[in-house]
This record gives sequence, C-alpha cells and structure tokens, in this order.
Amino acid sequence: MRRALIHDWFYVYGGAEKVVKSIMNIYPDLEPHALIDFLDEKDRASFLKGKKAKTSFIQNLPFVKKNHRKYLQLFPKAIEQFDLREYDLILSTSSSVAKGVLTNASQLHICYIHSPVRYAWDLYHQYLQEAGLEKGLKAWYAKRVLHKLRLWDIATINRVDYYIANSKYIAKRVKKLYNREATVIYPPVDVNSFTLETEKEDYYLAASRLVSYKKLDIIVAAFSKMPNKKLVVIGDGPEMDKLQKLKKDNISLLGYQPKDSLVHHMQKAKAFVFAAEEDFGIIPVEAQACGTPVIAFGKGGALETVVDNETGIFFHEQTADSIIEAVHNFEKQKFDTKIIRKNAEKFSVAIFEKKYSKFVEKKYATFRENLHH
Repeated sequence: MRRALIHDWFYVYGGAEKVVKSIMNIYPDLEPHALIDFLDEKDRASFLKGKKAKTSFIQNLPFVKKNHRKYLQLFPKAIEQFDLREYDLILSTSSSVAKGVLTNASQLHICYIHSPVRYAWDLYHQYLQEAGLEKGLKAWYAKRVLHKLRLWDIATINRVDYYIANSKYIAKRVKKLYNREATVIYPPVDVNSFTLETEKEDYYLAASRLVSYKKLDIIVAAFSKMPNKKLVVIGDGPEMDKLQKLKKDNISLLGYQPKDSLVHHMQKAKAFVFAAEEDFGIIPVEAQACGTPVIAFGKGGALETVVDNETGIFFHEQTADSIIEAVHNFEKQKFDTKIIRKNAEKFSVAIFEKKYSKFVEKKYATFRENLHH
C-alpha cells in the first residue's frame, strides 16, 4: 500500500507541522507533497523523517522564499498538478489548498482540516483592511483573486472523502461553508516537554508570534494601565515596534526565546494571557501543562481547551478594559495546578496518534471492502 501526505507548505515549524510530525510518526512511509519546501535539515529530520517534500512549480518562482503568499492566485493550479495515481491512501492537512488535490474513485482521501481558507472566507474583510486593499486597482485585483479562490474552494469540497477538524469550532465552519460533517480530533500538544511547576512567581506571561490577529497590543495596553502588575512577552514579529511604543516599565518584551526559556517562563508565570480567536490554539494548552492558569478570550478553540473558573477564566471582548477586569477577577480566585495539568493531558501527542490512526484504519478497511463489492 502506498500513501501520500499533502500539506500546504513547509517553511516554518508551527502548530500545523506538529500535526504532520505525528502523522509521520504513525505512517513513516508517507511520501510528503507541498506547494513549497524550504525547511532546514534540522526541522526536516525532526518532523518529516528527513524526507524532502515533492514540490510544485511555485518552489522555483522568484522571491517565493520570502513571500509565497503573493502567488496565491496560482495555488489551486499548483496543487492540482500533483499526480497521485500511484497512491492508495491520501492524507492531507489543510488550512489553504491541500484539500483540493485530484484523486480518483479507487483512492481514499482523508483531510485533517485546520481551517477553511481564512483569508478567502471569515477573515476576508479583515485581510483586505490590514493589507490596505480596500480600494484602487490592487484592491480590485486582490478581491478578484479571493473571489476565484472561494469558487475553487467550494468546487473541491467533495474531493475529500472524510474531514477531521481540529476543534468543534472548525467542524462548525466546515458544516457552514462546505455542508460536510467533520469528526473532531484535537491536535497533538507536547505536554511532556511542558512539565508541572507548582511554585509560581509574580508575573503574567503572553507568548506568540507578534502578528496582528494574536492581539498582543491589547494585552500590552491593558498591563500599561496596571503599573503594579508585571507582564513578560515572548515572541518576535512585525508588531514588535508597535508594542515597544505601547509598553510601560512594568512590561518586558523578550523577543524570540529558545524553547527551554519559554518553558521556564511558562512554568513560573502566575497566569498566561491569551487574546487571539484561534481555531484551536496550542499554546494555552502548553501553559496548562505547566500548571499555569490561562486568562483567555472566550471565543474559538480556547472554549474547548480552558475550563472556566477551573483551569483559567475568560474575558469576552478583545479590549484592554476587558482584560483588566479579567485580571482583577483572576486575582480573587484560587487555582489548583494539578487539576490544570490534568486538563492539558487530554490533548497529548499519544492521544492524538491513537485517535487519528484508529480513524484512518477503520475508514480505509471499510473503503477497501466496498471497493471489491
């Protein structure tokens, strides 16, 4: 039996790649395919078993390494060029176009969907606004490209035999946009690397890539108004300058930190503050694995990973004032670090790999049976 793995792109090691790593653990013989592959050898060894992905023509276009998204209009054509006829089982992990590969009736295609294409659907208006593409010729072109992408995305819905969603939140979006059911299997979180620490220190922590939708600016703005509370921010990205201007003396921006430093800060923080609306959100689970409670925006995946008043508390508006109120409420409560850790263990790598392989094996057995009837 020959199996292929289809992923949108390989250029960073993020949450989606942690899923790929687990799938490759289960099926080391998978042959990876992606629009582009710019991984360094260390990452390739770590989660692709040292294999180089088969790539599309986009790999060789100018400046693609710096900014592959400028070739968005070519993604559908590129993903459809993969000739997968020699494979029996196609496993895709998709937040863009990977789900749209071409397969035939004697092949089973199971897609682990992180999200329907965000910038074409839910984040369409936000994306155009943040890119300054609301009017003018460039805006007209961008809107046309995204409109075509939506049409293509809808046309490819039934190329997938089974969808697995990374959260109930995404399963609902799959149902709304594609009118397809998706089985929920939460992504793998490396809870073994984030160990329980019961002794906490007197600071709050926020950590993520410093990009606008992560909403680090409102966390920094909130703590700037609470000068007697310490905030540590870990991460790097385009929002760094903006945060530098917002911050007061009680806030430390540490930039990028190696993993052991991130783990140490997570273990010692009195709470982890998280303001993004994520599809799942791995980092609040990592914080809980350390026994650290989470103060989270109460929307999206956080509602499925944080237990209100038990492993953290929610705030309900993405504003500095809402965070300030949540911090005050948090300080009136007591949290049990062991209960917090136990909640995180439900999202372990072992549980993901067991559920995912069971799902794939069962669907493949049924599929083969039906094929011969």
